[in-house]
Amino acid sequence: MSGRVVHFEVPFDDGDRARSFYKVAFGWNVTEMPELEYTGVSTGPVEDSGMPNEPGYIGGGMFRRADQDPKGPVITIDVPDIDAALAKIESLGGATVSAKQPVGEMGFAAYFRDTEGNVMGLWETAKG
Repeated sequence: MSGRVVHFEVPFDDGDRARSFYKVAFGWNVTEMPELEYTGVSTGPVEDSGMPNEPGYIGGGMFRRADQDPKGPVITIDVPDIDAALAKIESLGGATVSAKQPVGEMGFAAYFRDTEGNVMGLWETAKG
């Protein structure tokens, strides 16, 4: 398990307002992905693939806030196997919020609640 923070997510109630705020306040590049109902966020320079090409920063995304979790910002942690990570998390007193789900052809994501009630994300890169 790498355990590295690899992504962040910021929920919004008004997508245009949120995208504009972060673009103007911090110079973030935001890219709407209507097919995923998601907005990709680059906080620094990226390669053609959209992946960060400079050490020291991570990219993220924005999504419409819903009635279910996650309701607040999310930190996403890289793991080699989401199912194994969720099993370990549950054995330590955490809980699965959202089971493993595909994210296009890039990989898989899930959400969990830690022992302190925080909702966090997991990322598993697709094996190519």
